[in-house]
This record gives sequence, C-alpha cells and structure tokens, in this order.
Amino acid sequence: MRSPLLNKLSLIFGPRPPLNWILLCVVSVFVLIALLGSSSSTTFETVTSSAKPDIYTNYRKLKEQARNDYLELKSISLGANRIKDVGLCGKERENYVPCYNVSANLVTGLKDGEEFDRHCELSGEYQDCLVCPPKEYKIPLTWPAGRDVIWSGNVKLTKDQFLSSGSMTKRLMLLEENQIAFHSEDGMIVDGVKDYSHLIAEMIGLGSDTEFLQAGVRTVLDIGCGFGSFGAHLLSLKLMALCVAAYEPSDSQVQLALERGLPAVIGNFISKQLPFPSLSYDMVHCAQCGIIWNSKDGLFLIEIDRLLKPGGYFVLTSPTTRQQDSSTSAKKGSTSSPLEEFTKKLCWSLLAQQEEIFIWQKTADSQCYISRQGEVPVCKGNDMQMYYQPLAHCMSGTTSHRWVRIHSKSDHLNSTELEIHGKCSFWIHPDDFFEDSNFWKLALRNYWSLLSPLIFSDHPKRPGDDDPLPPYNMVRNVMDMNANYGGLSSALMEASKAVWVMNVVPLEARNTLPLIHDRGFAGVLHNCMFQLLLEMDRILRPEGWIILSDTLGPIEKARTLAAQIRWEARVIDLQNGSDQRLLVCQKPFVRK
Repeated sequence: MRSPLLNKLSLIFGPRPPLNWILLCVVSVFVLIALLGSSSSTTFETVTSSAKPDIYTNYRKLKEQARNDYLELKSISLGANRIKDVGLCGKERENYVPCYNVSANLVTGLKDGEEFDRHCELSGEYQDCLVCPPKEYKIPLTWPAGRDVIWSGNVKLTKDQFLSSGSMTKRLMLLEENQIAFHSEDGMIVDGVKDYSHLIAEMIGLGSDTEFLQAGVRTVLDIGCGFGSFGAHLLSLKLMALCVAAYEPSDSQVQLALERGLPAVIGNFISKQLPFPSLSYDMVHCAQCGIIWNSKDGLFLIEIDRLLKPGGYFVLTSPTTRQQDSSTSAKKGSTSSPLEEFTKKLCWSLLAQQEEIFIWQKTADSQCYISRQGEVPVCKGNDMQMYYQPLAHCMSGTTSHRWVRIHSKSDHLNSTELEIHGKCSFWIHPDDFFEDSNFWKLALRNYWSLLSPLIFSDHPKRPGDDDPLPPYNMVRNVMDMNANYGGLSSALMEASKAVWVMNVVPLEARNTLPLIHDRGFAGVLHNCMFQLLLEMDRILRPEGWIILSDTLGPIEKARTLAAQIRWEARVIDLQNGSDQRLLVCQKPFVRK
C-alpha cells in the first residue's frame, strides 16, 4: 500500500515519464539547494524520521569512507556504462545566464531595451559543461558578516567600477584589495538608509518603520536595488524584501545582492510581465531605477498595479522624475504632471510627496476600475498563470478572491485566508495544508541535524573532545525547487533560522504561488529545465549542498548522474520502513 505522501505526489505530478534528465525534476518530492558560504567536509550517515532528530557526531571518521564511495561510484559508472565526467566550460560561460543573450537578441532586431529582456527562444544552445567559479573566487563569509563584507573577486563589478560610480562610493569602503565593505549607515538617501526608511514610514502615516508590519506591509518588491542596502535594512525589520533588477552583461545588481545573502532575482519588464501572480506585494519601491514610468502609454505603471495588493504602496524616489514633471507641468500650465494624471486613471491616490520622494496608494475599491473602463479597461479571463506574458494594457486582479486590503497578519494563515485560497484555481484543502506544514517541520529537523556537524567539520577542537555542535546556522540562501505551499520556508521561520528561501513553483504543478506570496515568502513560477542537475550546479556555490528525496530507484539513477558531474554524494536510508531515500550531495570547489 502506498504512503499518503506518495499518493500526494502522484496527484501533483501524474504518471512517471521516461527515465531521462527530466525524470529527476518530475518525480522528486522536493529539492533543497543550500548555497553555503563555509568550508566543509563531505560525510554522511543515516538519518531517522523521529520527532527528535539525531545530532551526528564523529563524522571525521566517515570522511574517508565517503570519498571512497564516491570514487567507487565513478569507477563503476565509467566502466559499466562508459559515462564520462562532464567537462568544464570555458571562461566565456562564467557569467552565463539562461535565456539572456544580448548579442543574439540584437541580431534579430530587438532594441529599445528589449534586447536585455528574457528570450529563451533566441538564447542559443545549452552546453553540457560545468561552469567554474572566477579565478579569484573565495567562499563567502558567513551570515551576517557576509551581508556587510564581500570578496571583490566573487562579483563581476571591479574595484575601479565601484570607485567610478559617483556618489555611490560613499556607501563603500575598501578594507583590502580583495574585499568590499558596506557601511551599515550607508548614505543612500536622506542621511542614510535608516533615515530614508523612517521617512517613508512617516509619509504613509506611521510613527516609525518598525510599524510597517502592523500596517500590513510584509512583502516589498525593490526594483533596481543597487547595492541592496534598502532591502538589507527591511530584512532587519522582518520584512521580505525581494530585489528585482534587469539583466546586465557587464555587471549585476542581482549578483551583488545574492552575494550579500539578500533575496534577489533577475527581472526586466520592458516587454514582459514579471513572473509573479497578480496581487503579490504590499509595497513596490523604486529609487533611481532608471525607468520612465509614464512611457509606453503607462504600461509599466499598469504592471505595478497588477503586482500590488489592494491598499498597497508604490514608493518612487527620483530627482529626474521631479524635474521632468515640473518642466512638463510648467509648459502646459497644469498643476499636476502626466505621471500624476495617469496614476489617477489607475485609481491610485498620491499620499505624500517630499522633495524627490513620491508615495501612491492603490485603491482597495475594485469598483473604481469599473467606473473608469473608458480609460484603462479591466482584463478578461483568469490571470493566475502569469509567466513572462507580454505587458497588458488592462487592469488585473479585480475579480480575484484574493482582492483583500493589506492588513496586519500573523505568521500563520487563519481559516478565513485558507478559505480564500480554497476558492482559487488550485483548490487547497486545510487538511493538506496542515499536513504539509507538519511534514516540513520534521524534515527540517532531520536536515539540520544531518548537515550541522558536516558544516562545522573544520571547527577547531582539542584531542579527545567531542565534535562541536554548531552555535549558529551557516546556510543563508536556499532554493526549494518544488515549493508547494511554502512549507519549508515556514518551518525555517518557525525554527528562527536566519535563512531566506526562493520558492519555485514549476509550471507543471498547481499554481500555489499566490498562497506563498500571501504567507509573506519570496517565490517565482518556473519551468523545469531539461539539464536539471547541470543547472543546479551552475547556480550552486562551491561547497554548497543538494538534497533530493525519492524512492530508491530514481535516487540511485540520480546518484550516478551526480558522480558524473563530480558531486560527492551518499544515499541515506530514512529507516522508517518505506522505500524513500535521501540523496545528499556536495558540490566540490573545482578550479580550471
């Protein structure tokens, strides 16, 4: 008789496809990619599923055995199946990002910024090779030190580029030739990021930015986040601030934010919508992000309206906008700018303006859009499955069950909120939701007990001492490749781990991303890539971890593939009487 968990998997994924690369993407229960900034050894032992997890000690004694198993597996795969190790990519692939190929886009005639947008059909062939880290790459410092100090060799931006970045250099201090440090009081705008955040709170009627949560602001989309200082401050206030910035071939705001351990994703809505469902964010922020908001007949502002929840805020800080608006208003003799006029068509109200800062609030009255149909029409049809669709000149989300004004929320969804999501297209059942939550609490305890001693394998100790237990967690960035309801994110939050999770909802699965966003987590829709393990290897930091869960057959096949791409891997029996296994892998630090 099949376990309830396997029955749930069959319901989500359907019948098993042919056994090839895509098999792993479809049949895996969950994939956890931990992007570590810590030197570690590769040793594994059996993990139990008991409520009280085991803490693994004496792991150094198993180190040699793990390496022997790895070499033996490679030997078997090479001898019996003649499968060779995947080769290393050339230096030109060092900064490769799938679906972003500016040269190919220009050849096809794309221009006006669209050449920097996402075009998978033009991005070229995917090469079966392993991307090596840059020559000067070093394992990042652990959190929170890594938030404020990074290795300059780990990012595409050079020291000279930083020094030539005008006023931005006030935020940086070069401690040594190979390090860049970010001041905690970072002179961003208005005497520092903390003062800037406090001013925004005052402008929307709060006493302090510590009241953002009470006012219903939990999720913030920071467009063009620069060095990530505003997002870093919001995270300290327990807000989920996600940086989204355009693809940059010469440097990358997203890469810099990720290097600092901050949530970030590449996104450019020059021609396409961002990969988030409607009504996802409580606040959208743009500080000197270089977007002319009232161009293209207001398409960019309409996209912001789509992403904002009812009653949400759009914060725009831009001296250029102020100068342009003042100039245009003076010429026409009007008292309001074209930007302000268009926001009125969107049923936004201008809450406050101080110098270069504008704050609008989206209406919570969906009838307002219907009354202004002649200006910006209401979209027809279901807009749940938004995945890089063309920008639309219509208002979304007005008929959604999730049209609920932002308000103060607890860390847990209440029965009313679950009922709202139960009316959406994925038909969530409360029993399934709570079963998923309990499962991830237990799984997380087992994962942490398994990985913690491994992470601290280089911790100094005197002869005869027991292996030390970790005082803090060393994992900062996690990608959940099949997030379902966001149970892993919730379990990490309840366990007070200083970790952020990028929740990925596959296009082939139920679209639970609205639920994930309403829980205050970061997430995107995405399609499983054919070369899944190679793609994991590309985005994973050296010495990072991978955890796969499935039945014994697929796990053994995945183990063979893991050896082919040089991961050190071990299969772990859960010892609960089922056929379920864990495959725990570590990516080595490979230099060309």
